[in-house]
Amino acid sequence: MTRGRAGQNRARAVIAAAVVAVAILVGVRSEAGLGATGATPPNIVVIMTDDQTTEQMRVMRHVLADVGQKGVTFDQSFVNYPLCCPSRSTFLTGLYAHNHHVIGNVAPHGGFRRFEALHANNDLPVWLQGAGYYTTEIGKYLNQYGDRDPTLIPPGWNDWNAVVGEPRPYDYQLNENGTLTSFGSAPGDYLDDVISGKAVDFIRGRATQHAPFFLYVAYKAPHVGGPHLQGSGCTGHEPEPPVRHYGAFANEPLPKPPSFNEADVSDKPTQISSLPPLTDADIAEITTRYRCELESLLGVDDGVHRIVNALKAEGQLTNTLFIYTSDNGFLHGEHRLAIGKSRVYEPSIRVPLLMRGPGIPRGATSGEMVTNADLAPTIVQAAQATPGLDMDGRSLLDPATHPNLKRGRRLLNETPTYDAIHTQRFVYVEYDNGEKELYDLRRDPEELQNVADSQSYSYAQGPLAAELAALKNCQGGSCRSTPSLDLSLNYSSGNGCAKTPIDADVTGDDSILLDKASFTIGSSRQQVHSAPFGVELPPAQLHHHRHNHVRAVAELVDGRVMTFAANFPPAC
Repeated sequence: MTRGRAGQNRARAVIAAAVVAVAILVGVRSEAGLGATGATPPNIVVIMTDDQTTEQMRVMRHVLADVGQKGVTFDQSFVNYPLCCPSRSTFLTGLYAHNHHVIGNVAPHGGFRRFEALHANNDLPVWLQGAGYYTTEIGKYLNQYGDRDPTLIPPGWNDWNAVVGEPRPYDYQLNENGTLTSFGSAPGDYLDDVISGKAVDFIRGRATQHAPFFLYVAYKAPHVGGPHLQGSGCTGHEPEPPVRHYGAFANEPLPKPPSFNEADVSDKPTQISSLPPLTDADIAEITTRYRCELESLLGVDDGVHRIVNALKAEGQLTNTLFIYTSDNGFLHGEHRLAIGKSRVYEPSIRVPLLMRGPGIPRGATSGEMVTNADLAPTIVQAAQATPGLDMDGRSLLDPATHPNLKRGRRLLNETPTYDAIHTQRFVYVEYDNGEKELYDLRRDPEELQNVADSQSYSYAQGPLAAELAALKNCQGGSCRSTPSLDLSLNYSSGNGCAKTPIDADVTGDDSILLDKASFTIGSSRQQVHSAPFGVELPPAQLHHHRHNHVRAVAELVDGRVMTFAANFPPAC
């Protein structure tokens, strides 16, 4: 029942309950002890694929079993700038693209040389070395790495095994600690298998000698591009799978969600509304590429399984923070886009993120909004390292150990042509040519109906536009800010018990943005759709011989969601 106004007029003591599990600060210590002063620093392993969608995770049975079922899956994981080099620069710095200034894959405004000029002596591996970590890189680094000096080893890396130039499945070179090694076109030269083998060799031969260690494994799959061996079924620009997985998905149907080859794109920006429908030939090409991507990912899945088993065999797995993710997603015909990844649409910006480690619950799913700018802060906290930058992201250790909580986050997506704000419910986009998009993801998860400037959504667009104006120029703490809201419990106390009536309220400086709030105690759930956002807790649900627990969920007009929990004494 909604709280009676008469209850507000009673003269009684007001006690604000201590709200538990609203840990929203970057430096918060997780209950697992990861990152806690004096705790044993864990080994850290990061696996990064190239252009993998969340939909494609369904074929990764080893990753799902070895990481997902043993840890937490973040199902609201996004990247700031969905393109290889800007995204990986965010991973290495914890900064949004407008702060790390690597805004493309090639020089002068992007690529390795741009990153090197701005961040070479102040990035994640440098910070980890400073904390006593042995750092190892294997696989793809940053676009255009090695185009001027293929033997260069960037600062911060103890063990360097990077692909020189654009990664190719065959006929490529690795810089192995300053020595160039060429690989040919035999099945055993397949790049992602070589990457897996080197990771396993490191763990078996050197991990125990160099603990704690940071192992960064960056695969090529499922990125497009040959060369191809005869019999793969993949030709031209499609990805190449390992020989053992040829034909594994030869008859796999192409997913065709409602956004696929969208029938009516008249509501979309010009760059989309001007696209013709996909032809049968286009769809056939997308289908073949999709099948080859899945087959190439089976090679990654094998590699992750080998890496996990090697850690286990060496006695290192139980003290290893293990993260699996991708640099960005990819489009497969959604909104008539036959190929691409730099768009703001969900298949492009949403990426897999799975994490296991000491104290992280097993088989959990978190609905917290997270971004790739959070990875560096997470690793820094776990390693007890000192960053040389005020990072834009926040550590995920607390969300990982409290996966049921949401902290009212909003995320920034950006490229040189658009800025967007993403919340639990909405994505709002402003393009440099003045065009706009707004999607209500709760009602329209496929982003079929652009409701920007619609009168029925003006209540949301106004706050979103204001937030975006601040977010697109944010730095450090201003990028991480969350709504100023809290849960308070008001009651009179005596003899160690709480006297009824007991009121629960969501209040704070940002209460003007509240849309609704719900309160749960026992089997009772009460929802409030207008101010004041509070209820009187039903006496029938109160415990008289043990502490009580109440949960609240606050939803803001801009689509952000916050959850709170509080305990209070037995009822008198």
